[in-house]
Amino acid sequence: MNSESKIERLLAMILLQDLKDDSQTKKAKTLNAVGFSNPDIAELLGTTPKVIAQQLYAARSGTESKVSGKTRKLRQSPKE
Repeated sequence: MNSESKIERLLAMILLQDLKDDSQTKKAKTLNAVGFSNPDIAELLGTTPKVIAQQLYAARSGTESKVSGKTRKLRQSPKE
């Protein structure tokens, strides 16, 4: 691991400490916004890149559901 990647990892850990009470989706969105890839985010959060991709997709498209007691948006179906 080169010194630049060590610095990036350290900064990510500091950011995650600041977000410790937030949901995994919020953490993933924040790390994604500052340029981390899905595999890097997954490694930092202890999950898989596929889970991160699904969370980020749901957050962007507004299809989030209620998970872990956190209220999130649901896409509404058209009324007939």
